[in-house]
Amino acid sequence: MILTFSIVLAISSVLLILLVLMHKGRGGGLSDMFGGGVSSSLGGSSVAERNLDRITVGIAVIWIVSVFALGLLLKAAN
Repeated sequence: MILTFSIVLAISSVLLILLVLMHKGRGGGLSDMFGGGVSSSLGGSSVAERNLDRITVGIAVIWIVSVFALGLLLKAAN
């Protein structure tokens, strides 16, 4: 069981990193200091961005559940 949650945690961690990197920058952050905030987005978010947001939140929930499950399993194993 611990191995299963460890694999789920590793896969969801990599997916979460990739999904966050796929997001469009919102501006106002560190990227603006180095000239990254040149383009402005006046329109709302597109369907693809909203779906990317939903997938990212779903993977984040899976990541959090697997972290808690691993913590409980490892605590019970001791």
